[in-house]
Parts: sequence; C-alpha cells; structure tokens
Amino acid sequence: MKINDLSRENLPRHIAVIMDGNGRWAKNRSMPRIHGHQVGMDSVRAVISTCAQVGVEYLSLYAFSVQNWLRPETEVRALMLLLKTFIQKEIDNLHRANIRVTTMGEIDRLPRDAYELARSGLEKTRDNTGMVLNIAWSYGGREEIVRAAKEIACKAARGELDPAAIDERCVARHLYTADMPDPDLLIRTSGEMRISNFLLWQIAYTEMYVTDVLWPDFREEETLRAIAEYQTRKRRFGRTDEQLSVNA
Repeated sequence: MKINDLSRENLPRHIAVIMDGNGRWAKNRSMPRIHGHQVGMDSVRAVISTCAQVGVEYLSLYAFSVQNWLRPETEVRALMLLLKTFIQKEIDNLHRANIRVTTMGEIDRLPRDAYELARSGLEKTRDNTGMVLNIAWSYGGREEIVRAAKEIACKAARGELDPAAIDERCVARHLYTADMPDPDLLIRTSGEMRISNFLLWQIAYTEMYVTDVLWPDFREEETLRAIAEYQTRKRRFGRTDEQLSVNA
C-alpha cells in the first residue's frame, strides 16, 4: 500500500503508537536486544515521515515508560544513548520539515546531557506549524493522572479553583496533552493485547489497531494499513447508529 492509495477522507488527527517488539525482533535473529532498538529507530523515522505526508496533525510515540527504568542498567544506558543520537541526527531534519517536537513524562529523570539535548530540540522546533511529534519519555499514564490530581488539589487548597468546578475538561487541562485532541487511533505493534499504562485518560474512545508486526518491521506500508483500517470504523462515542445518521 502506498500513500496515494489512502483515502484523504476521515483521517485521524492524532495517532498514538506503542512501539513494541524491538527485543523480540533481535532475539529472533540471535542479536543483542539493543540492536532491535537501533533498527527500530528506522521505523520511527518512517512512521514520522508517513504521518506528516498523510496529514496527521499529532503523532504520539511511547518511547520509554516509567517502568522501563527497571530494565537492566546496560539496556537503559543504551536507550539513553539512542535518545541522544536520535536528537543529534534528526532534530535538524524535523525542523526543516516544519515538525514541532514536544515531550511528555518525567523528562527531568533523564541523564543531564540527554535532558539538555531534549530541551534544545524542543526549543528549536517550538515555533514550527506542521505536525506535532509528541515523544513520551519516562512516561506513565497513572503517574500522569496522579500528577494532574495533585496540581488540581493544590490549586483548590490555595483557593484558585472551586472544587465544584472540577470536571473532565478541568482534568484534561492538567494533563501533558492539554493542547492536543485525544488520540483517534492507537497502534500497538507485536500483537500484545494491552495498553501498558499509556494515555489512560486520553484513549477512552480511541480506536485500537493491534498488529503482530514487530516494531523494527513496522514502516510506511504498515502505517498506511493502520490508517486505512481506522477509516473503516464507525465511531459512536456512546450513541446509536440512528443518532449518528440523524446528525450526519
């Protein structure tokens, strides 16, 4: 499937991706796990390029979870090096493509040099007006909700917020994704049927697409297949088909 084969109607505004299967891809080839992560970076580039060309407005990539800090120290160090390498090699290309890079998660937990590189990348692209590339580093969905609850509680304690005014919109404004629409499509590679603590609040009505393809093999064609599948879905948001027909 090629980009020109894809319908330009009913495109998802926001795609979120759980990039899974790097370790298994490497193990299947009797290679170190980090080699899978390295090849997976080519998939990151391919998916970013494809989504930008298609016209996706927001792309959120789950790169490193809070729980990933529990992995072997050698793997964590290698992943941090990959982060730095990606920023150093790709930020200029992303900037030229008018892509704005944002992050969500506890990025202050990153090693100092990786943190500084990440901040410089955000600053360089912050005025770009094209697709938003939102990278989740040291991120957890439950942790994000707890963080939002603490901020809201502190505002209420200071008298800056009436507890009676706390509603879904209020909570959403205190999430990392406050300036983004909720994801329309969540892609998970490697066939695992779980959401792994990713965007727990935001994906309440998100369409899910799970593929057995491991992340290092997930490129342009697979991205387009996921979008094409999304375009066949009927999103009801709790309503009936009859209500949708009346409102159409």
